[in-house]
Amino acid sequence: MERLICLAIGYVFGLFQTGYIYGKLNKVDIRDYGSGNAGATNTMRVLGKKAGIITYFGDALKAVFCIILVWIIYGKKLPDMVSLLSLYAGLGVILGHNFPFYLKFKGGKGIATTSGVVFSFDWKLTILGFITFFGTMYLSKYVSLASLVFVTGFFIELVIFGNLSMLNIHGTYLYEAYALGFIIMALAYIRHRANIKRLLTGTERKIGQKKESK
Repeated sequence: MERLICLAIGYVFGLFQTGYIYGKLNKVDIRDYGSGNAGATNTMRVLGKKAGIITYFGDALKAVFCIILVWIIYGKKLPDMVSLLSLYAGLGVILGHNFPFYLKFKGGKGIATTSGVVFSFDWKLTILGFITFFGTMYLSKYVSLASLVFVTGFFIELVIFGNLSMLNIHGTYLYEAYALGFIIMALAYIRHRANIKRLLTGTERKIGQKKESK
C-alpha cells in the first residue's frame, strides 16, 4: 500500500508543469512550438535561457520536495524501506511530468525531473550523473544524447553501488530498486524516440543551432 501511496503522491507533484505554466504566463503554449515538448530544453529554445533555467529548477525541485515529503511521512515509520519508497515517489513524479492528465498526457521528457530524483536519492549518483551529463554534452553538443547517457548511467550505477552495499537499500528491496531504476531509464528512452532517430540519421539539433532539424 505504501508503494502505491508514494507513486500517487509523486504523480500529483509531477503535474506541476513548469514550462507549460511559464509559457502560459507569457501567453504561449510551449507545446505548440519547437519540439512540442513542455520540458526545460524546448522552453529554453523557444523562450530563452532564463525560461529554460526556471523550468529546469521547477521540474527538478518538484521531485526533491516530493521525496522530502515521503521521508517526513515514512522516515521514522519505515526506516528500512523509505529509500525504496522515495524511488517509487520519484517514478510517480516522472510519470506525472511526462503524462499529465489535464494536458491530454502531453508533458515533458522527464530528464530534469529525473535529476531531482537522483539528487534526492544518493549524493554519489548525483556527482556521477553531473559528470556523465555535462561531459557527454560538452563532447557531443547533443542535449538528448547527454540525457540518455545520464539515465543509462543512473541505472548502471544503481546496480553497481547496490551490489557493493553502498546504498541505503538492502535485501529484497534492492532488486525492487533495480526494477524501478530500469523503468525510469526506459521511460526516458521512450520519450526520446524521435531524438534517437535523429541522432542515428545525423539530423538531431546540436547546442547553438538556431533552427531545429526536422
